[in-house]
Order: sequence, then C-alpha cells, then structure tokens
Amino acid sequence: MKKILILILVLFFIENTKAQSIERQVIGSSGTTLSNASVNLDFTVGELAVTTMSNGSIILTQGFHQGSFLLSVKISPIAKLQGASLNPNPGEEALMRDDLRIAGYIPTISPYGDGLICASTVLSLGGTSGTGADNDDIVDWVFVELRDVSDNTIIKSSQSALLQRDGHIVSIDGISDLLFNNLTSNDFYIAIRHRNHLSIMSANSIALSVTTTVLDFTDANNQITFGTNAQSTYGMPNGAVGMWAGNAGADTSVRYQGSGNDTNTIKDNVLADVDNITSSNLHSFTGYNYADVNLDGTIRYQGSGNDSNTIKDVILAHPNNQSSPSNLFLILEQLPEN
Repeated sequence: MKKILILILVLFFIENTKAQSIERQVIGSSGTTLSNASVNLDFTVGELAVTTMSNGSIILTQGFHQGSFLLSVKISPIAKLQGASLNPNPGEEALMRDDLRIAGYIPTISPYGDGLICASTVLSLGGTSGTGADNDDIVDWVFVELRDVSDNTIIKSSQSALLQRDGHIVSIDGISDLLFNNLTSNDFYIAIRHRNHLSIMSANSIALSVTTTVLDFTDANNQITFGTNAQSTYGMPNGAVGMWAGNAGADTSVRYQGSGNDTNTIKDNVLADVDNITSSNLHSFTGYNYADVNLDGTIRYQGSGNDSNTIKDVILAHPNNQSSPSNLFLILEQLPEN
C-alpha cells in the first residue's frame, strides 16, 4: 500500500510539473520592421529586448518595448540673408557682412523661443574663440525647423542656430552640424527662419540620418526652396539666392507702402528711441533691432543709407513687380501655412 501511494505521488508531481512548464511566448499581435542605415530591426509589440544595440541613429535598449524608437539626425543647412549680402565688403563679395558681430550687438541668448545660449567666445573671430576662418564668423541667429512629412505645416522639432558668413548654419558652439534628437521619424521638410527676413522651406521632404545631410538653399541654378520666388537674386553673389530682406514687422510679408507696411515699423522704432528727443525722422540709432533691414547695426528711417530705401529696392527687384513697378507691391512669405 505504501509503495502504491508513493507511485501515485510521483506521477502527480510529474504531471503537475508539465502543466507549469514555461514556453517562450510573445504576447502581442502587431509589430514592424525599422530600417535605418545599416540596421534592419524586426520587432513585435510587447517583445523583450535582451541586449542594447545602436547604429548611431537608432538606439534599442534592453527592456520591454512597446514599438516606439527614437532617432537622432544631423543636418548642415546653407542659407544666406539678403540684408547682410547687400553692399558686401570689398574682396568678400561671396560672404555676408558680419557688422552686428563686429559691433558686439549679437546677443548670446537666442532671440527665438527656445532661448538657447552660446558662449560669448563663439562670437569672436572665426566663430571659435578667435581661431577659425573669416568665413566662419557669425552673422546672426536663425531658427531651424523639422516639419512633418505628411503635413508640412506641423513642426516636429526645432532649434536656434548660428549663421556663418558663408551661409553655413551651425550649432551654438559656432562650428558643429545641427543635431536633432528624440525623433520618431527621419523624413522631414526643413524650414529656416530669421527675425527680419522671410522664412523658407525645402520643396520636398528629405530623408535624414546620423550622417550629416547638407541642404544648400543658396544655389540659384538648383533651387530646393518651396513656393514661387521664395528667395531673391537681388544683391546676391552671382549664382546665389538669399532670403528676402525687409520684414521689419516680423510677420509674413515685405511691403514698402500701403497697409501694414514695414517702413512704418522703422519709423516707429526711430521715433521711440530714447535719444530722439526732438522726434526727428532723420534720427538714427544703433543696436540689435528688427528694423535694421540691412543688418549693419544702424536703424535709420530717413537720410543717407536709410533702411526704408532698402525695402523699396527689394520690392522693386521682385520678378513679379517688373512690367509695371509699384511701391505698393507685396512680397509674401512662401510657407505652406501662409
């Protein structure tokens, strides 16, 4: 009897152990394949990763994943400002002027919403504490946007950046390519903004990666800019285009005369200057100001070298204002939301 009981217990234990055996299972009914550069990664929602892998753009860490991976991309946009290209320094016709940097007017804090801060030494010669080339000197701050591939009015990521004299847009260290992190896609439209020039955007979406992608918006013979006449050849080096100057009102248009014109913005700034005690239209002042259309550091409404005439020259140079030139002509910013 005792032997029979022992046999029954052994059989029960074996059967119970089989019932509790663990098989590898993936609890999930969806998944995808993620490809970037040299990595092709198949995964199922709810799958456990037992190692960490990366190809520079994609980082898959150990743990329980829910089908979301974050990417990093690098870009090197090239763009020029028409205002800083007018009346170039002799012998430097291919470079923008850096009058604001020379005068010490460029702030170390970005004028855009993210408030990034650069070291004051970045605004030295060469953009690298005085050790860089002249073409790397900083002209001004700009703002770069990555826009959604399906709806290019949606901004997915953005950051302030610095514009060098040769048009290269770099990080706040004055020399590095722009790095965007924590992205869920690598395909974007690229937009560039400046505080008193009309913004521009790439005509097509661009696949980006951790290997730097160069985007040259300045080539007049191979324009990649969204819209019609989105940039100008007036005052620019041969074969180059630049972002339209004259947006003193910081809106979406450039206008010399008529409702909401930018010339009145210049006048308002001149009359509001604390040193203009006589309220003279001929008064001028210096500094970092939206009304400084040609970016020479001096804001002047009337008189020799005034900013108002720069706006007039710009609108009269527009290709659509040639058959019957009008001072009332309006240049509209070529972004899809406008």
